[in-house]
Amino acid sequence: MAICDTCGNDYWMAFEVTTVSGDRYTFDCFECAIQRLAPTCERCASRIIGHGVEVEGRFFCGAHCAREGASTMGQQIRDSVGAHP
Repeated sequence: MAICDTCGNDYWMAFEVTTVSGDRYTFDCFECAIQRLAPTCERCASRIIGHGVEVEGRFFCGAHCAREGASTMGQQIRDSVGAHP
């Protein structure tokens, strides 16, 4: 069995994640993997588990937070997903 790097649970169905930098982690569930590896929105502090938005090297959960939290560049961010034509 393997021990989760986030919660310490010893679980027979644990899985391993290797990052681009070569770091290796063991997790017992996706929730623990997200808690350990997902970036945090700089404005609202929620975990970014989707694509998110990057503005000038800063990460946000979506367009709204990017507009509110980024510099003038953030004002150019538009969220057009699901928008009516």
